[in-house]
Amino acid sequence: MQEVLQKIFLGNRVLDYFIASLTFLSGVLIILILKKFLVKSLKVLTEKSKLALKDSIVKNIKKNLLPLSYYGVFYFSLRLLTLHPNLKKLLDIVGGILLTFFGVRILLHIIIGGLDSYLEKQENYETKKKLYTGLFTLIKLIIWALAIFIFLDNAGVKITPLIAGLGIGGITVALASQAILADLFNYFVILFDRPFEAGDFIILDNYMGTVEYIGIKTTRIRSLSGEQLIIPNTHLTNSRILNSQRMEKRRVVFRIGVTYQTSVEKLKEIPQIIEKIIKAIDGTEFDRAHFSSYGDFSLIFEVAYYILSRDYKKYMDIQQEINLRIKEEFEKRGIEFAYPTQTLFVYKAN
Repeated sequence: MQEVLQKIFLGNRVLDYFIASLTFLSGVLIILILKKFLVKSLKVLTEKSKLALKDSIVKNIKKNLLPLSYYGVFYFSLRLLTLHPNLKKLLDIVGGILLTFFGVRILLHIIIGGLDSYLEKQENYETKKKLYTGLFTLIKLIIWALAIFIFLDNAGVKITPLIAGLGIGGITVALASQAILADLFNYFVILFDRPFEAGDFIILDNYMGTVEYIGIKTTRIRSLSGEQLIIPNTHLTNSRILNSQRMEKRRVVFRIGVTYQTSVEKLKEIPQIIEKIIKAIDGTEFDRAHFSSYGDFSLIFEVAYYILSRDYKKYMDIQQEINLRIKEEFEKRGIEFAYPTQTLFVYKAN
């Protein structure tokens, strides 16, 4: 038995292979034990401490830290053997790739998870999450780029000429894509200045609709007719935007006309009739009602009131109710609405 263990195979004794295998199996066993008990204990600990990231921490360990631990055990076991220099180099490269990959994933999980946890405590979580989606993507790109440069530097690649080349190329690309960079910059303007958010109903030039998504380059708006409008961020920040979502109340002004044959007594009653109608409807605030002017074919009354809601559908429902009640009250009192008419006077010559 001793002779078998001392036999040399590919530069190592059989005993060395046995020790390496035993080390690997022991390491895997320890990881499995830790996975069962440590993760369970961590769940209990995070639940007791009421951490916002408790589920995220456990998932992060399972998805990233455990696979990295398995490779660490495998790497350590093989390093107990005498390996060919090329195989050592390959192991180091694979180890560096895995360490970079899982390390970046762990870091992103902490950063993105922390930001997401912070947003979850705020009002309108879902809409704010859509707003910050572009920022999360940008953070991921930056961290991955830095990680790749660090890995290449550790792998012996001279990254200074590479960075210099990228710098020159970056200037060229920047000059050729000024519009894209402008949209990216204006994304941050929208992000921090917050003229609107996902879910807001906005009016832009001749377009109106609900903001669905705010991206790094474009913002998508669902119009009232159903089409999706895709508008560059630069155009949005350079335009005048009416954000009706932030209205505390909606002011409504409308006019009605009655015939010239309406008596003075009835003309005096009309503002009181309209005021009574508006005040009787929930969600409204009466402002004024006046006999404002003489029209070409009617006596014009101007009415103003407030709807204590930003909902456009509710505004239309209330306006419809007001119109119906005015029609009903005018018919009861014999007040006639005016419509375009012309009176022709004919003189008979002597």
